[in-house]
Amino acid sequence: MRLPIHKTRIGTCLVTLCLTAATPLMTHAATEAPAPPPNIVYLATSLDFAYWKSMGKGIRAAVKRHGYTFTTLSSHDSAQTQLDNAKASIERGVVGIVISPTDSATAPAVLALAQAAHIPVVIADIGTNSGEYVSLVTSDNKEGAYQTGKALLEAMQAKGWGGGSVSQITLSLARNNGQLRTAGFRQALTEGAVTEGSSRQMQTYTADESLAFTQELLTATPGMRGLFIQTDTPTLGAVQGIKAAKRSADIAVAAFDGTPEFIELFKNGDLVVSGMQQPYLMGQKAGEALSQHLKGNTVAKEIVVPILVVTGQNLEQLLPTIQETVFGHKASSNIRPETSAAPRGR
Repeated sequence: MRLPIHKTRIGTCLVTLCLTAATPLMTHAATEAPAPPPNIVYLATSLDFAYWKSMGKGIRAAVKRHGYTFTTLSSHDSAQTQLDNAKASIERGVVGIVISPTDSATAPAVLALAQAAHIPVVIADIGTNSGEYVSLVTSDNKEGAYQTGKALLEAMQAKGWGGGSVSQITLSLARNNGQLRTAGFRQALTEGAVTEGSSRQMQTYTADESLAFTQELLTATPGMRGLFIQTDTPTLGAVQGIKAAKRSADIAVAAFDGTPEFIELFKNGDLVVSGMQQPYLMGQKAGEALSQHLKGNTVAKEIVVPILVVTGQNLEQLLPTIQETVFGHKASSNIRPETSAAPRGR
């Protein structure tokens, strides 16, 4: 049966109106952009140094595996820049922060900002004097420096230099890790009945700064037979200063951390020992801890990554591990078991 014409027109109009009304909703749903993945930011002390770059690589590998995007911001060793980066990151809506603070005294200001914004923070190295945080990923700095000191004294004894003094070029002692390295190394000197000579405290952490410090120490301490530099890039300047003074044959050098240049220094005998932290592995542990916390899982308040005490004798054995967990070269995305060459307990 055919419907009357006027009824057909009314039905057509109703269908048209319904489709027209629905079209904006359908179009909006089809064109609405998906929410961006949640972002985690790493506030690095300074990206001028390979150590912090390697740390960042490790963090990136861990958080990306859990589906987070990743941003790195350099504090350029400036407390104010660090604070500005933290404020900008919080305003941008990051879901978590990993920080390697410029020193332990500047970390609390960032932790307070993050706590007020309910954003979790994991600290990767250096430490903090106070404040709330999810986890601290660190190395056993005191034990690592103690073991490094023992290895240096053994090398000096082997050369018949037992009566010489040993000097230090330390980290800023405003950093908790600088205090621990200094204490651990002094313990080795005390146990070995070796005189501690003059010391200098780094501020810029450059090779040029340590070159100048080394020249001062060589002049101020004529009987110096050993020198401990508490981080990697400055060690290159110290070695340069010793060579320029033509003292390479009568001073044993110990270091902390490591750069690829250290491999040649070991082979040439310019470096006898280095207590190497594993920054790539530390970064992985920090990124994993934050990711797990964001998923609602409980993580350890402190995660300690062992230090590799590397000498000319064990270099080849440890080199594959050094390339991955220290330098971050050809590193896998999986968190591998750390190798311990410096037992804990002191």
